[in-house]
Amino acid sequence: MGIVQKTTIVVPCYNEAARLHTAKFAEFVAANPDVHFLFVDDGSKDDTLRVLNDLAQTKPESLQVLALEQNSGKAEAVRRGVLRAFDDGADAIGYWDADLATPLEYIRAFVDVLAKGDAVLVFGSRVRLLGRRVERQATRHYIGRGFATLAGLALRLPIYDTQCGAKVFRASNAMRALFEQPFELGWTFDVELFSRLLKLARSTGTIDPVRQFVEFPLEEWRDAPGSKLRAAHFPRIALELAKLFIIARRD
Repeated sequence: MGIVQKTTIVVPCYNEAARLHTAKFAEFVAANPDVHFLFVDDGSKDDTLRVLNDLAQTKPESLQVLALEQNSGKAEAVRRGVLRAFDDGADAIGYWDADLATPLEYIRAFVDVLAKGDAVLVFGSRVRLLGRRVERQATRHYIGRGFATLAGLALRLPIYDTQCGAKVFRASNAMRALFEQPFELGWTFDVELFSRLLKLARSTGTIDPVRQFVEFPLEEWRDAPGSKLRAAHFPRIALELAKLFIIARRD
C-alpha cells in the first residue's frame, strides 16, 4: 500500500505528571524523525499539562500537545487526538499508553508491517510465553483473558488481545469516519473500534479482517505502577462487555 512517510502517535494523558518518561519520548523522536507524538491532556488535575508543554518545547516539530478543558475519559481523548492527527496529514496514526507499558521501539516495528504489506491495523498482543518479558499482575491477567475471550465471541473474530494500549493503523478517509462519532464504551472502547472496523469491512468488502488486522506478539510488556485500572472497575467493564454484544450486532 505504499511507504509511510509520517506517523503520528496519540498519547492520552490524565494525571500522568509523576510517571511520564519524557526523556524516552525525546530520545525516540530524535532517532525517528518521521514519528510525531500528540499528547492529549485530558483535563488533568496535577502538573501534567505543564510537563507536556515543557517537553513539546524541546522539539515542537515532533512533539505537540492538545489540551482538553475537562476530563472526558480515555476514549474521547484518543478520538479527539486521532482526528487532529488526520488534520495534520499523517500517513499512519496510532495511540499508545503514556506509561510506556509497551516500549516505544515497537512503533517502528508496527509501522514496518503497515509499510511492507496491505495491513490496515497493527496492534500489540500480550502473549505470556517462556522467553518473553510480559509482566502482568495475576488477577488482571486472568480477568483480561476472560474479557478477551468474550470480546472475541462478541466480535466473532479470533482475536487474542483487544485491550493492549498500543495500536497503529493506516490513515484513510474510511478510517477517519470511524472516529467521527464518540464511542459509547469507555474503558473498553478498543473493542468498539474493532466492531466499527468489522462493520466497515462488511459494508465495503475491501478489508479482510483476519488477514489485514495484524496482532503483533510483544517480546516485552509490563504493568506500570500507578495504573488507573482498579478491581473496583471490573463490574463496570463487565457491563460494557454486555453492551458490546448489543453494539456488535447492531446494523
